[in-house]
Amino acid sequence: MSRRPGPSLPPPAKKPKGEGEPPKGEGDPPKGEDDIMSVLFETPSGFAIFHCCASLIEGKDVLEGLWVKFTDNFDAYRLVWLKQFKTFEDKSSAIMQNGVNERLSKMIMKFHFPWSKLAVAKPEYKEIVELYLNISCVHGPAVMELMWGIQNCMQLLVPMEKQKLTEADRLPISEGLHALLSRYGCVVKPEMVSEEIVNVASALFWCESVEKENETPLRSLGCLINRVSGINCDSWSFLTIATAIQVIWCPEEIAGPCEEFSAKKISRLFEDRDTYDAYLDKYECVRTSVVMIKAHDVRTRSEKRLKFLVEQAKASEA
Repeated sequence: MSRRPGPSLPPPAKKPKGEGEPPKGEGDPPKGEDDIMSVLFETPSGFAIFHCCASLIEGKDVLEGLWVKFTDNFDAYRLVWLKQFKTFEDKSSAIMQNGVNERLSKMIMKFHFPWSKLAVAKPEYKEIVELYLNISCVHGPAVMELMWGIQNCMQLLVPMEKQKLTEADRLPISEGLHALLSRYGCVVKPEMVSEEIVNVASALFWCESVEKENETPLRSLGCLINRVSGINCDSWSFLTIATAIQVIWCPEEIAGPCEEFSAKKISRLFEDRDTYDAYLDKYECVRTSVVMIKAHDVRTRSEKRLKFLVEQAKASEA
């Protein structure tokens, strides 16, 4: 379409650089990108930039369970997305007290959203990047859990990195992983934490999560058993209550412990199954029972395996 003829207008006056633009970290992000955060991850030979959801390091359970999400390669690959990786001949000169290396600066700026934050692994990196690149950074325990997770899956997430981790490169052990190992009486150095130890610890975390998730419904079921069948369940474990579910609906498939169940109790529970049908979702209860019994079996085997692996790692260190 042609323009209507009219008086020519003078060219717009040029604004001073930066005038009229929102400062970094402000402004309205495009839809779908408001939760994106950049991550500056240090490898043995250089630096990588990742994107991830900022919500990944938020919430009350981050320190307890973020590490588990990085014990499965498929999950890790979906959680963080590599944008670029660069090696440096002298990595120590990339971020110094007097500024950030030009190559690293360009990589950071290229993939950083003005409204988002940059996660960094060291407090001095936070101070320097904020001062010289005017980028809002975040560092802390939750960020370090994320960094540990990326490092745990480094071969998958940064396949271009060919150097192996040295003791100096290795991050402190994840707080969540350390807490779980401590609950099972296992104290290890970061360099002793093998892939198998992490995997076994992940299995134990799953078992604990199953128990926590089903604690309330199983307590309610124990109260119902007391009310319907007149059996006091106060001293019963969650596993025993889960076994009671099988006694009620599928006694021929009982897989849990039966020490708490006399022939009289078994008979009473089975005879009252119609009443339980009226109060409960049979299939949901049976599913919970199966998962709880499986978690108990996995926990028993994993706890033994973990203690063996830790002792083996300590013997290798000696």
